[in-house]
Amino acid sequence: MDKTFDIVVVGAGIAGVSAACELARTGLRVAILEMEQQPGYHATGRSAAILAQSYGNSVIRRLTRASEHFFRTPPAGFADHPLLSPRPILHVARADQAERLRRLFDDSNDDGKLLEWLDAEELAQAAPHLREGYAVCGFRNKEASDIDVNALLHGYLRLFRQAGGELHTSSAVGGMTFNGGRWTVETAKGGFSCRTLVNAAGAWAAELGKLAGARDMPLTPLRRSAVVIDAPEGLAVSDLPMVIDADEEFYIKPEAGKLMASPGDETPSPPCDAAPEEIDIAICIDRIEKAFGLDVRRIDSKWAGLRSFLPDRTPVCGFDADAPSFFWLAGQGGYGVQTAPAMAWLTAAIVTRQPPPAALSDARIAAEALSPSRIF
Repeated sequence: MDKTFDIVVVGAGIAGVSAACELARTGLRVAILEMEQQPGYHATGRSAAILAQSYGNSVIRRLTRASEHFFRTPPAGFADHPLLSPRPILHVARADQAERLRRLFDDSNDDGKLLEWLDAEELAQAAPHLREGYAVCGFRNKEASDIDVNALLHGYLRLFRQAGGELHTSSAVGGMTFNGGRWTVETAKGGFSCRTLVNAAGAWAAELGKLAGARDMPLTPLRRSAVVIDAPEGLAVSDLPMVIDADEEFYIKPEAGKLMASPGDETPSPPCDAAPEEIDIAICIDRIEKAFGLDVRRIDSKWAGLRSFLPDRTPVCGFDADAPSFFWLAGQGGYGVQTAPAMAWLTAAIVTRQPPPAALSDARIAAEALSPSRIF
């Protein structure tokens, strides 16, 4: 088997797969190395998976806006059904949170039209499962949508393979060297050679950087937990919005006829196959029962995932200053799915030294805002 490539992407989550797809479509020979037996096993497969145009800092919001057109009109044959389905988002506040929520509304409402401020009575109509008297105000994003992450991931993989790309699973990176202008990446399946190495290793990205002799990227994996519970009898679950606490101390959203909830935990963790802690699950249930008219008697399922952040909560996308031809694509935090198309386009533009597509320039996305140079 020929294991010589132009580019090797480490990590088959949505960030790595989408970037590898866009790079392969430029005519480059591209391979993806994934340590697990299947793609999307970690953060991608455990995402709340929603397109929230008002979520995150200003750079994240621009990346999301640039990505939205792709989600609504993907390439022909990308998926068998739409990637998006409408799912309004409500941010809600108790009386002690109202001032903070108003600041969030003002900061996130970029065009002045996306978000709608609601009083307590309007909130009760929008979210009938809210406990009476709990929330005094909130705001709604009517344009938000659920994202079919499985269809998105496999749509990118389909295009990637059509462009000649190769996915190698069960291929954890054990070491790497750079010599003669090429990287040799050692795995259990042998060595892979490439001119450019793209680090899309998620929670393991900082460790991969150290193997490459790159700069010590201050990435912190944070554990987030979630549960699925039964909905009260008679509640029209499919019509409910996603509801997020003003301080992100919880969220709850419909999930396949049930309700998925999280306590919004962010516990630092080493890279691992994350599992939920019982205390986090207990905190989640307590917060949900206080905010909603729900009596949780049984947990259908529970899990946890790692979301990796840089100190400024903006992803890193660009070449390392110390390790030659080593490209960082990491730190997407909880925004990796909804920003994947834009991040993939930006990666391909930087690696191939081509002008960025109009979607990025229209959204005023500057490569410098995501460059590793901003950190060091």
